[in-house]
Amino acid sequence: MAAKADKEKRFMDVLSQFDGVVRRVCFMYAGPEYLFDDLYQETMANLWRSLDTFRGDSGLSTWIYRVTVNTCISWIRTNRRHAGHADLDEAVQLVAGDDADDRAFMRTMYRLISRLDPLDKAIVMMQLDEKSYDEIAAVTGLTRNNVAVRLHRAKERLRTMTKELES
Repeated sequence: MAAKADKEKRFMDVLSQFDGVVRRVCFMYAGPEYLFDDLYQETMANLWRSLDTFRGDSGLSTWIYRVTVNTCISWIRTNRRHAGHADLDEAVQLVAGDDADDRAFMRTMYRLISRLDPLDKAIVMMQLDEKSYDEIAAVTGLTRNNVAVRLHRAKERLRTMTKELES
């Protein structure tokens, strides 16, 4: 019984520290709100199930990203017909302040990022969360150089999409 209580405490500590990250990643992969709830719940279940396997070989945030991104990508493959884009206003409220210009910028940014393929979306989201190339590589299973190349190409696609919006 003590082991279960210890696991619950560790899980709640992890959740209090990284819930915003998990929610942001799930928002970027989920469709309408009820699908976000399903994806978020699936991610929480996977985090709970794999909590005992975290050995500390990587940072805790890297492990959280790995479980979250892998859950999201697997979920999309299984539920492709439902996958869409999250309610961007709700996602923006999660990460932006009260300034209307900031919210508009964030809304546009998330809309464009949500159009990237799942792996590039994950790479860009981790870079926005200031993860190093090495941390991103650890989560995605790519080499550091491949992360750099994919990130560069994703940024180019985002620039192109931004120019298309402006014209």
